[in-house]
Amino acid sequence: MLKKLVLGILIVAVAGAALAWLNRKSLILFIASNTGKVEVASNRTISWQQGPQTADMPASERPPNIVFILADDLGYNDISTFGGGVAGGAVKTPNIDRLARQGAIFTNAYSGTSSCAPSRAMLMTGRYPTRTGFEFTPTPDNMGRILSLISQDQPSGLPPVEWNQDAAEASPPFSEQGLPGSEVTMAEVLKDAGYHTAHIGKWHLGRGDEFGPNAQGFDESLLMASGLYLPEHDPDVVNAKIDFDPVDKFLWARMQYAASFNGGDWFEPGGYLTDYWTDEAQKVIRANRNQPFFLYLAHWGVHTPLQATREDYDAVGDLEPHRLRVYAAMIRALDRSVGDILDTLEEEGLAENTIVIFSSDNGGPGYIGLPEINDPYRGWKLTLFEGGIRVPLFIRWPARIPAGQEVAAPAGHIDLLPTLASACGAALPDGVEIDGRNLLPLATGEANALGDDTIFWQSAYNQVVRKGDWKLQVSQRPDKVWLYNLADDPTEQVNLAEEEPELVVLMSAMLEQHKKGAREPLYPYSVEGPVAVDKTLADTIEPGDEVIYWPN
Repeated sequence: MLKKLVLGILIVAVAGAALAWLNRKSLILFIASNTGKVEVASNRTISWQQGPQTADMPASERPPNIVFILADDLGYNDISTFGGGVAGGAVKTPNIDRLARQGAIFTNAYSGTSSCAPSRAMLMTGRYPTRTGFEFTPTPDNMGRILSLISQDQPSGLPPVEWNQDAAEASPPFSEQGLPGSEVTMAEVLKDAGYHTAHIGKWHLGRGDEFGPNAQGFDESLLMASGLYLPEHDPDVVNAKIDFDPVDKFLWARMQYAASFNGGDWFEPGGYLTDYWTDEAQKVIRANRNQPFFLYLAHWGVHTPLQATREDYDAVGDLEPHRLRVYAAMIRALDRSVGDILDTLEEEGLAENTIVIFSSDNGGPGYIGLPEINDPYRGWKLTLFEGGIRVPLFIRWPARIPAGQEVAAPAGHIDLLPTLASACGAALPDGVEIDGRNLLPLATGEANALGDDTIFWQSAYNQVVRKGDWKLQVSQRPDKVWLYNLADDPTEQVNLAEEEPELVVLMSAMLEQHKKGAREPLYPYSVEGPVAVDKTLADTIEPGDEVIYWPN
């Protein structure tokens, strides 16, 4: 009897273990979804600081206001400014187009890198990671381990995400990964020049006493505390989960619907996130209409998880697949935000002397399975091909910048800090080496070029230099060199590395010189993810397809 009981227990245990193994991905996500969540209070009214009731001088005589609208993961072809638009042009972006044609369009504009956090660090500081050490996107504790487990046997045939436990253990805790407080940000430069500074939305440069927006020059910060646009089961939301993307699975398991004000407790935002940020941004503009202000509106849209309002979903029409329709609806909301901001500036009599900048932190990702978002450029977010780093950059300032100005010279986010400092008469920080250049002469039409036009990108073993029309990319995963003449081949179809060996040597020396004396990364990368350069994650990878690896 005892033997039968022991045997029965053993069978049940083995069966349970086998069942757990077969469902290990779901089990991991279930645990992730039900541990470590933060309590979120109900929505509250934000008490924005109110500026002077009357102005000391007319708006036209004050230093210019600045509104910087940054989208997240926006594809180059997601806006109709360049003749395209999401879903084959079915969904236009009239408000973003309006902003573009009323100012300067930079047709060769670049993000700092191809992933969120380091790109934003370069944007805020005007400095390369060789100086700041902020080279890799901070990875939440256990995220790498989870992704490596749930990315096994991907439908696309891509290898799984690689996680390095030793590197993860060598890194400081996630809460201590951020842009060092010793770095001087755009907000600090403008605050020192007398500006009221406000941040709304995503930050991604760390939190807490040293790293958060309030510690980095912002008087006020309404922070995206987590990443849902609306609660998953809200009656007004339409969701599109991406079953073939491990990161999307992780986000749905971990993300909450939450905001935080000036480092306080988490609370529910007041509506669909893109609209909520916009509503609050309009309040900031009105509160500060009588003094110079800098508003950094850092949208989460159109980053995953894909969520749209039902109204926007219905408005974009019957698009297929479902995720494309939700994505298009999110683009519509982003475009509406830009229109609302422009309208508010006009209503308050501030449009003429306000600099409005629109851009994206990097290119669109292949992991959402929408092949046309970066057309005509090759590659995705998490690659240094043009699709990963080529971004829209529009600067409108009616008082100084002629409408319809097109700038062909290469420019980047790293140039924005010195550009805004120049426009506002603000001093650059003493003793700090700024890598960016002042773009104002290009935007106003006073110059066609700015001397040295060399731009660098790097993420560990992925490195790029663009000099004039030539672009060299080197990598160790795979061990390969790519050389393109972007004037003749802007979509990077013909690799000239073997035909131009002397140029490869010359530009490789530029990369080595750039790295000479570089600061070590603040923390090591612990995650390496494979990315198919020419296919989305919804496609099947075949022999011969080009695959690169991206750290963190």
